[in-house]
Amino acid sequence: MARLGTGIGWRPEIADAVERMPGIDWVEVVAENTCPGHLPASLTRLRERGVTVVPHGVGLGLGGAERPDEGRLAALAERASVLGSPLVTEHIAFVRAGGPLTATGRLEAGHLLPVPRTRDALDVLCENVRIAQDALPVPLAVENIAALIAWPDEEMTEGQFLYELADRTGVRLLIDVANLHTNHVNRGEDPAEALGDLPVEALAYVHVAGGFVRDGVWHDSHAHPVPRPVLDILTDLASRVSPPGVLLERDDNFPEPALLEQELEAIREAVRDGERLAVKRELVRLGRDARAAARAGRGGRLGRGAPRERVGASAVGGGAGGGRGGGTGTAVALAPAPVPSPAPALTPGVGTRTGTNTSTGTGTGTGTGTGVSDATRQRLGLAQAALLSALVAGTPVPEGFDRVRIGVQARALAAKRAGVVAKVAPELPVILGDGYRAAFLAYAQGHPMRGGYRQDALDFVERVLLDGPQARGRVRRELRTWWRDRSGPAPRPGSRLVRAARRGRELIGR
Repeated sequence: MARLGTGIGWRPEIADAVERMPGIDWVEVVAENTCPGHLPASLTRLRERGVTVVPHGVGLGLGGAERPDEGRLAALAERASVLGSPLVTEHIAFVRAGGPLTATGRLEAGHLLPVPRTRDALDVLCENVRIAQDALPVPLAVENIAALIAWPDEEMTEGQFLYELADRTGVRLLIDVANLHTNHVNRGEDPAEALGDLPVEALAYVHVAGGFVRDGVWHDSHAHPVPRPVLDILTDLASRVSPPGVLLERDDNFPEPALLEQELEAIREAVRDGERLAVKRELVRLGRDARAAARAGRGGRLGRGAPRERVGASAVGGGAGGGRGGGTGTAVALAPAPVPSPAPALTPGVGTRTGTNTSTGTGTGTGTGTGVSDATRQRLGLAQAALLSALVAGTPVPEGFDRVRIGVQARALAAKRAGVVAKVAPELPVILGDGYRAAFLAYAQGHPMRGGYRQDALDFVERVLLDGPQARGRVRRELRTWWRDRSGPAPRPGSRLVRAARRGRELIGR
């Protein structure tokens, strides 16, 4: 795996600042927001300077019950080729549910939702990952996600789940330490335990981001400064393995460039702290081994005038990263203690655990086998459809879920929809003014997404024009013009959609 270095998520709002930032080795772009034939000039200039660009997908839904969509895979492959990327990344998540597999209506989450850590879900995920690997021109890495909710009756920890996924498929891992912190706060999961179970040779790179806590729930906002606990998890990870790359994610509420540069330097320092910690641990281990050997007579007797052990003195000074001292060292002659080794290339099906893991996966990572049965996919699909319907359509909460947390997640999804629609259709908050957010949240309660966010914006405006009390006078005229300009081609003549659209246009035109 190529060493990426320190990077930042490229976003149009900070494009100029990113170009001027010192020490930026690589950037990551949201794949679905990148048009291969019309790359932003800033990205083109960065690539000409030798800055690596990695496409980061959010829409494949590799953890969903259905096989990955061929069109989405082809689009991700095209972006990797156009950008000359060494790898592409996606998420261990489902983003839609329903459809023919479950004989239910198609639902879109507009968000990354957790997959259950069960054998069924793991089998489906592994097959979906292999399908994606076969379709992509470069290696694939998948990211652990943040979660507000937990599935009932899970069979594995996060670390065990990720270990088996990498072991069976050879996929690389994008570890988001902010998401480990989120799951610690929201689900009581131990980040150190998760890191201890990971196959470190699978590490592709690391994400770091900020968030905020509200009512005891951590929200992974990517719009706030990186907190100390997230940096501490990064230090822990870096003490176990030298990460090939570390990237700062920031998606909103962008600060001044100087503050972003300070966060990047804090990230670099956290990695250096991890390397120093690894050196100290190695010296302690070597000292312990030397004392044990001496006691057993294998290390030779300490003769008169021979050096004696010093307990409490630091032997780290001058080590990698510049040790600070304070550790337990030894004065016996020892080879220099190494910093954490770089993550080597992963051999499919072969992993080295860094901690205790009780999972018993038997996959070979070769991509062969009989495949996952339709019955397995259907079981997973029905469970995911029931959860997503409760979150976005107000249907009853499935048994075993925390109803309070489901409510928190549902409100968070609606709020995210309102925020993203305001970005893809910035005219709407201007036209509706202070009433935009309340109007959208009211619409979202009874109208799940049926496509992307641009379609969601169209559906929202149509609903406001048909039913909303805000659509009067100037507001109605401007919304009507906006909708007509963007509503796209007419449906087929004579279809049910034509009749509905005709009636809608008659009402909207009044």
